[in-house]
Amino acid sequence: MIDLAVIADGLVRTGAGLWETRDSSEGVLSYPSGDTDLCFGVEESSFWFAHRNEVISAAVARFPPRGAVFDIGGGNGFVAKALADRGYEVVLVEPSRDGTLHAVGRGLMNVVSGTLADARFHHGTFGAAGLFDVIEHVEDDVAFLRALRPLLMEDAPLYLTVPAGQWLWSVDDEAAGHFRRYRRRTIAAALGAAGFEVLYVTCFFGLLTLPVALFRALPTRFGLRRPVDEGSIGREHAANGGVGRKILARLLASETGIVTRGFSLPFGTSILVVARARRYEAGILTA
Repeated sequence: MIDLAVIADGLVRTGAGLWETRDSSEGVLSYPSGDTDLCFGVEESSFWFAHRNEVISAAVARFPPRGAVFDIGGGNGFVAKALADRGYEVVLVEPSRDGTLHAVGRGLMNVVSGTLADARFHHGTFGAAGLFDVIEHVEDDVAFLRALRPLLMEDAPLYLTVPAGQWLWSVDDEAAGHFRRYRRRTIAAALGAAGFEVLYVTCFFGLLTLPVALFRALPTRFGLRRPVDEGSIGREHAANGGVGRKILARLLASETGIVTRGFSLPFGTSILVVARARRYEAGILTA
């Protein structure tokens, strides 16, 4: 059982399962206020969040952590709870106070309210780290990844998901506070510049590529601004359930099997990456 008081200098326990940072500096994430609550309203019934959890869990099983998984910028703890339910020890680090309260309400036992920098975790203490749709919200993604690198144990995996395809850029990305979307090559380049090597990469949500191109990216390119609000997000996530959600879940299920077997999909609206820090020997970066 991990003791956060031992591995971090900037934390104070403030409740059951909840820790807060002693200092509170401005975070580096571009994330609209209110989006945490908006996501919380659809996560439990969304095919999108459910399938992303399945894909992430398959990757974690294939590349297991060396200790506790630190879910950085993990919002309401939806991914963290899924991993915890599968038997992994998980620490959620989330700057949004609302997000951390939602996570504690979901039963997570190690929740940090604050930024990674303010927590002041010791080097070499993370058994794995997860950045699930996080670094597209960071202007200098390489610097953020580079700062995370020394916190990982040797050979500890880093799991990432990011939105795929800059050509799919739309008003939804602007509303979400994204700085960019990625290609497999560009996310690998960012990780390489930060001192990581890619162990596995695949696209997923392949089924959504054409709809996102037609109904998001194309209208944005022609200057058509559709509303991005609670109603539109709920409809797109099939948050009302029913037959549509079940059909989407079944159609996407094959992707989980592909990740489980270690194969890779060439297209989709998201990218999953597993990486690890390169080693330094005698001042030379090695694989």
